[in-house]
Amino acid sequence: MRSRTLLFYLILALVLIGTDQIVKALVETRMAMHEQIDLLPFFALFRTHNTGIAFSMFSSFGAPALVVLTLGVVLFVSVLALRTASHQTAARLGFAFIIGGAIGNLIDRVSLGYVVDYFLFHTPSWSFAVFNLADAYITVGAGLVLLQEVLDYRRERSTAREKEE
Repeated sequence: MRSRTLLFYLILALVLIGTDQIVKALVETRMAMHEQIDLLPFFALFRTHNTGIAFSMFSSFGAPALVVLTLGVVLFVSVLALRTASHQTAARLGFAFIIGGAIGNLIDRVSLGYVVDYFLFHTPSWSFAVFNLADAYITVGAGLVLLQEVLDYRRERSTAREKEE
């Protein structure tokens, strides 16, 4: 990856980390624990702390083990990002989102011992797990990587068909 291209994705990841940390700081300083602020009939801000990872999984591992796990994921995704071809823009964006989200949550885990969560989708009889902006970045990033895989698959099929004709 060219240094200019790498710089763009690095800056993107830093912006994502920064926005995540700003929002978390606002939630931590301006909302009481378990306070719910309804924004839409199905969407609210709800301050809570998560000692695990997605859906509170692995909360029994403890913060140090989850820090090591997260660092491993960031390293693995960074290697994948550096190995992407220049045409794989969606994947590169996706990797930047994943890295930005993972580091945003890593900062919480190292500095606080937990991750600040605050987004809640709900109905009167159902609610989704509480999550944060970093989690959303990771999800969007994974979606972009999958999109790139589909695009590459379609491109390869189209090229193979052209060669057969």
